[in-house]
Formats: sequence, structure tokens, C-alpha cells
Amino acid sequence: MFRYLTAGESHGPALVGILDGLPAHLHLDVERINETLARRQGGYGRGGRMKIERDEIEFLAGVRGGRTLGSPIAVMIRNRDFETPSVRALMDPLTGAGKPLTNPRPGHADYAGALKYRHEDLRNVLERASARETAMRVALGAICAQFLEALGIRTRSYVQRIGDVAAPELSDWSQDDVETSDVRCPDPAAAERMIAAIDAAKAAGDTLGGTFVVQVDGMPVGIGSNRQPDTRLDGVLAGALMGMQTVKAVEVGLGAEVASRAGSQAHDTFALRGDDVVRGSNRAGGIEGGMSNGQPIVLRVSVKPIPTLMKALPSVNLHEKSDAPATIVRSDVCVVPAAGIVGEAMVRLALVGPVIDKYGGDSIEETRENLARANAAAAALFESAKEGV
Repeated sequence: MFRYLTAGESHGPALVGILDGLPAHLHLDVERINETLARRQGGYGRGGRMKIERDEIEFLAGVRGGRTLGSPIAVMIRNRDFETPSVRALMDPLTGAGKPLTNPRPGHADYAGALKYRHEDLRNVLERASARETAMRVALGAICAQFLEALGIRTRSYVQRIGDVAAPELSDWSQDDVETSDVRCPDPAAAERMIAAIDAAKAAGDTLGGTFVVQVDGMPVGIGSNRQPDTRLDGVLAGALMGMQTVKAVEVGLGAEVASRAGSQAHDTFALRGDDVVRGSNRAGGIEGGMSNGQPIVLRVSVKPIPTLMKALPSVNLHEKSDAPATIVRSDVCVVPAAGIVGEAMVRLALVGPVIDKYGGDSIEETRENLARANAAAAALFESAKEGV
């Protein structure tokens, strides 16, 4: 069974994570993991915290000589901001103390979390609810990416919308064009308008949300299952993405648009090209009946504007029982470009379990062998049927 955990507060000493269930002998490229962490820190509209942190992964267990051992992998990312004396005084795990935060932010975990856990200081909620935690998810997802890529499965993303500025829907796009864009949008004209929208929001003390697309290429047929609701691949992926901070909607393929189409315009037809079965489109987004169908998996993810505004929204002081502006903490104007990197990580983390369920393997060599046998068996299936065997 594959599983993972993260721990750590936004301004605590470090973020830590555990991956359990990856096979042995997987070679890990640490530089690539750190490059992915740097991508999460980038993107136009990010705030001052990203100028402080220089995220790098440290391996604590489960890896020797750059290869996985098959045992749980433990990793850490240090929070450089914790080294600031004022932050350390607030957040030291044993001695931390300070004036409580009392004014919850609309759209954040502050209020519900304070009541749930009976915290009088909202900092005890917001420190864990902060999207700083996603740095560890990205690190763990980058490890998973190297497992999936060893099986020919690759994940990428781009920004499709920021605020009311949308790029055209793209069926083919270059990752190089994405990564050279300040907003991770491969359409230059739309990217320019997105940057202007972020600048305008910043000047107004406001924030912007948007939409990013995650695509998975090289997916074998039959990952996931139609047998039980919790094993359906679309549900697994949507649940993982909805587990991200700020995400409010996930669409697969056509998504909500399919509701307005007739059946003849909603599905992906079959045809033969020689002996190969091909599809006329990819409206299903690579998933049918809860299982991957061999086409690219396409997921569209919408995120809300983050709830910390420099021009604070109306709120209340929970201690004084009085009207007051919401708490203002250091924050970003737009996190959509970075959210796409986190979305890639969540998809990778969600895919590893179903892939291992399908192919198994205590070592990466065994997993590859099982995948090769499955592909050979699938190729032979209809040949046998055609010959009446």
C-alpha cells in the first residue's frame, strides 16, 4: 500500500514528509527535485516569503547511495524564516509565545479551525493551513514523478486563466513555452494581459484566482477501477486536487461543458487504423468508467483568490466580540502559477497508489517487468480473439 504524510508549520523549524510504498532501487535525481521546488516558489504575483526561502530537500531515511531502499522515505525542508529571532520567539515548538491573532479571514481556515480545535490564538490554525505546507507535497510529488517516469508516465501543467483573463483552450502546448512565461501560460498575448491584471490587483490591495490545467501523458490503459467508488481514478484524482489549499473545482476532460452537449458531441468515438484502435477525440479527458483509457489525462483546476488581502475584508475580533478588519499577514497577490506546480505534485501522489495496485513490484525492476508483461498480454488479447483461440 502506498501512502504519504506531511507535517510542519508555515514558520516552524521545518516541513517534514514520509513516503511509504515506493519500490526499491529507484534512482533519485536530487537536483531535479530541488528544481521542482524552485518552480513552486516562482511565478508572477508571489510575495516576500519567496525571497526568504530557498527550498532544498534533505533525505533522512529510506535512501542510500541515491537509490530507494523500499523502506519508508523521510525527508525535510528547512524554513529559513524560522531563523529570524522574532519568528523563532513566536514559533519555537517548546517556548513559542506571543500576542494572539483574533480576527479570522473570510475564506481561510482561521474561524472553523479555532472552534474545532478550541484554539484562542488563530495562529495555531493558520500556521498549518498555510500553503507553505505545499512545499513538502511538491517535494514528495517530485520523488513520485521519478517513479512514474520510470514507467513512461509524465505530468505537466500550464495556467489557462488568471482573474478574467483566459488563454485559448490548448490541445497541444510546449512545456518550454510554459516555463519561460512569468505566469506559466504558453500563450504570450494572454500571459501579458494576466500580468497586467495581477499588477492592477496588487495596486488595489486585492488578490486573484484562476485556472490551471494538468495533463498526464503515457498513461497505460486500466489504471483505476469501476468496481468500487473509492477506486475510480477520476474520483481519486479529483479528491487529491480538491485537497489543495484554494482549490474550489476540478474538471476532467470537457468537465462542466459536457452537461450542455448532446451525446453525439460528448463522447470519444472508436476507429481502426490498421490493427490499432484509435479515438476520434479526448473529450473524456483520458478516463472512462473510472479507469484510464490510454489517452492523455486532462484535468482543469480552478482556485479561488487567496484570502489574505492587503486591503483587509470585514471581520470580527473574537476576543473582544467587536467588528474589526481581518488579520493581515505577509502574502501573495496571485498563486495560480505556483498552484499548477502543486497540482502536478498532487496528481503524481494520487497516481502512484493505483499504478502500484496494478503492477506491484518490490523493486523498480520488478514493476517494469510487470508493466511489460501486462502490455504484451493486452496486445495479444484481441489477436487471440480474432483467431478464435
